[in-house]
Amino acid sequence: MNADEEREFREFVAARSRSLLHTAYLLTGDWEQGRDLLQAALASTARRWSKLRDREQPESYVRRALYHAQVDRFRLLSWGRETVTDTLPDQPSGQVADWADTVVQRQDIMAALRRLPKRQRAVIVLRYFEDRPDNEIAAILGVAQGTVRSQTHKALASLRTTLAEAGPSASSSTDSGRGVIA
Repeated sequence: MNADEEREFREFVAARSRSLLHTAYLLTGDWEQGRDLLQAALASTARRWSKLRDREQPESYVRRALYHAQVDRFRLLSWGRETVTDTLPDQPSGQVADWADTVVQRQDIMAALRRLPKRQRAVIVLRYFEDRPDNEIAAILGVAQGTVRSQTHKALASLRTTLAEAGPSASSSTDSGRGVIA
């Protein structure tokens, strides 16, 4: 990589790393794992920076690298992995809206996202958290648009079921129109 390419890459990282970190967090469900995932994707991108055909769209390349690195990482880590179960804390009987309820709702949504298969999680993150259209999602994941739609349908059905089982704290976030299931 020459000096100009290195400068371009550094500018890209400075401009887009925050958004990419949020995507990595949503894919992994953990900030530290998200940082590691982003670091691996950026390192991979840096090695190929001078060979990128579409220099105007490096972000889609990094997002694709994030997704594929997460899938590869999951395959490596899933062998012999223990299954962790969590129980929800007791819910207050009143419908008092406070920050604690908001935190619990977010935790419920994140837990439900973590239970989704990797491709379904990626589709939900790209669609609802990054507001990307089907054709961009298909290009990032390297699948057909029909696959994106079917994975979205399956993921939403699974999230509805999981959040309904989680109780009223999770379902109230979807009723407000701000949740993932809307």
